[in-house]
Amino acid sequence: MLSEKLKNYKLILASGSPRRQQFFNDLGLDFEIRLKPVHEDYPNRLKHFEISDYLSQLKALPFKDELQPNDILITSDTIVWNDNKALGKPVSKEDAYNMLQSMSNKTHEVITSVCFTTTSTQKTVNAITKVTFKPLSEDEINYYIDNFKPFDKAGAYGIQEWIGHIGITSIEGSYFNVVGLPTHLVYKTLNNMV
Repeated sequence: MLSEKLKNYKLILASGSPRRQQFFNDLGLDFEIRLKPVHEDYPNRLKHFEISDYLSQLKALPFKDELQPNDILITSDTIVWNDNKALGKPVSKEDAYNMLQSMSNKTHEVITSVCFTTTSTQKTVNAITKVTFKPLSEDEINYYIDNFKPFDKAGAYGIQEWIGHIGITSIEGSYFNVVGLPTHLVYKTLNNMV
């Protein structure tokens, strides 16, 4: 299995997300967490998966000079693509409300890019999942924001939380991608690398 193939490598997950860390545990992979702050700015000309690809690669840059030959660094970024614009993490309650309101009764896309960096190569993969919300009422949106405080989540929601249970009517693509990591792609890419 993959964990056996990886035993001569060190996996480094550069993510503070408890959801992503749990996925690596669920995949049965040994990894260490290393965090470095990155200012998540991207050029305005970028669209759709170009944004998350760019940001996942940007997050790898601070580690460039410290990687060892057997290290595999994994960085990732998730955006929500709605009405031809990217929704990142909300900066305020009002921002979160506006994001959720803009997705009400519509289909949006959740895009996660994962970048694998070694001393000699870099590979970036991404997954796109279509998610449809029912019409969300003002009370439902406010209840969710007040009780779940989704300020650490792109698009101001977690599919695994209350709003996902009551609000999402259909999903096309990987569920785990919406939670924060396209686990099937991570598994496949690591298998191909080693």
